[in-house]
Amino acid sequence: MDKVTLEAKSRKDTGKKAAKLLRAAGRIPAIVYNSEGKSTMVDVDSTEFNKVWRTITATTMLTLNVDGAAHNVFIKDVEYNIREDKVLHADFWEPAADKEIVLKMKLLYSGTPAGVLKGGFLLKHVPEVTIKAKPGDVPERIVLDISKINIGEKLCVKDMNLGNGVTILTPAETSLVSISAGR
Repeated sequence: MDKVTLEAKSRKDTGKKAAKLLRAAGRIPAIVYNSEGKSTMVDVDSTEFNKVWRTITATTMLTLNVDGAAHNVFIKDVEYNIREDKVLHADFWEPAADKEIVLKMKLLYSGTPAGVLKGGFLLKHVPEVTIKAKPGDVPERIVLDISKINIGEKLCVKDMNLGNGVTILTPAETSLVSISAGR
C-alpha cells in the first residue's frame, strides 16, 4: 500500500463545547501521543479521516502533517458513534523511529490447502502472532500461503518469513494451521 498522508491542525480548545463545534465544522478532535508519553491536541478533517480509517489496518503507518510538521503515526484508538455512523474522537500514537516495538498481529491465509481438496479438514490453531520490529519495518498484514499443505502436515511459526528487521516472538514450534484427515 502507498504511504497514507493525513492533514491535521493543532488545537488549544478543550472540552465538550469545543469538540461539538469542531464536529459541526466537519472536523474530528484528536490527540497524538509520542513514545515519551507527551501529547499534542489536533483535529483532522472527518471525510479524509474516514477514507483512511476504513481502508487501513491497525499496523499501517500514516504520515500525519500537523501544521506542516510530519509525524509517522499509527491510529491507536477511535471513538465511534454507531447510531450516527460518525467518528467522535481519534488517538494517534507516534513511536520512536529508532526503537523496536512489540505488536500482536492477526494472521490471514490465502489459497486452498491441497489436503482440503483431498477431503481433509483445515484446523486453525493460533489467530495471531507477536512480533518485534522498528516502526518502519512493521508489515501491514501477515498473509500466509497455505495452498501446499497436505493431510497430516502443519504450518508452524518457524515456517514464516516476514523479512529482515522483523522478529517473531511467538515460540517457533507453535502450530498455526494443520490439515487433519477426513473421517
